[in-house]
Amino acid sequence: MSYRPTLDDLNAFAAIVTYRSFRRAAGELGLSPSTLSHMMRNMEARMGVRLLHRTTRSVAATEAGEMLLDRLKPVLRDLDLALDAVGEFSGQPSGTLRINASEIAARVLMNTAIPLFLERYPAIALDVVTENRLVDIVNEGFDAGIRLRESVPLDMVAVEFGGEARFLAVAAPTYLRNHKLPITPEDLRHHRCIRLRMPSGKLYRWEFEKHGQEVTMEVSGALTLDHVGLMAEAAAKGLGIAYVAERVARPYLASGELVSILDDWCPPIPGLCLYYSGHRHVPQSLRAFISILTEVERHGG
Repeated sequence: MSYRPTLDDLNAFAAIVTYRSFRRAAGELGLSPSTLSHMMRNMEARMGVRLLHRTTRSVAATEAGEMLLDRLKPVLRDLDLALDAVGEFSGQPSGTLRINASEIAARVLMNTAIPLFLERYPAIALDVVTENRLVDIVNEGFDAGIRLRESVPLDMVAVEFGGEARFLAVAAPTYLRNHKLPITPEDLRHHRCIRLRMPSGKLYRWEFEKHGQEVTMEVSGALTLDHVGLMAEAAAKGLGIAYVAERVARPYLASGELVSILDDWCPPIPGLCLYYSGHRHVPQSLRAFISILTEVERHGG
């Protein structure tokens, strides 16, 4: 094949397939969707092979496109690492640091590490993507992820921060005035519970533990939500009992809008971790972020 796509073409193609959207890829690359579409049609025409399936709603790689992306990912990754390594000679970390995190974790970082990081390393662009689903950070192009310690894959390097976490069952005083106070998790079967639907479509199962006895249950209730913040808000309105992270419930507990129940069944668990692959070169930008995270943790941030 005499024609060779440019690096810009290949980066654009990889972004389109990764995001399954011309619009999202265009936003990531700083181009217009029409420009991206023109680039891809020109690339396909000159290569003589169709790389993308296009519909009015989505875009996906053809078989040839999937093969190209599989071969392309490590090449682009190695290129980024090479440029990052060269950039280290400048003495000032630069580039883009991509972190995948839960919304709760992102809020913790916004109140602690992120402001100091942006102030100290102005040449680094920090891209934080919040999702409720667990992702493969390597395959999806992230430098690091942040989740609860128990959710971190075993083959990842983990950096703990923020102390222990705790999940609480909470309800409004107005709800408890009209319903018998639960004493054990089994008592929840007689209550209206506010359920959480995961991105996979499955309902989140509530987990309790006391003196080594573990109880995991799928509760029932008339209201199901897909956001923990909305669950706490619904519970504060007296719509039922919610099971949320203590960080989410804390403002409502402080104001008296919510009270915690089944406290002796809700022990602390290992808290948040930043994690990354130990099998890849750790970019200078990530090392800088870890140093800030460690510094904030040392000073009780």
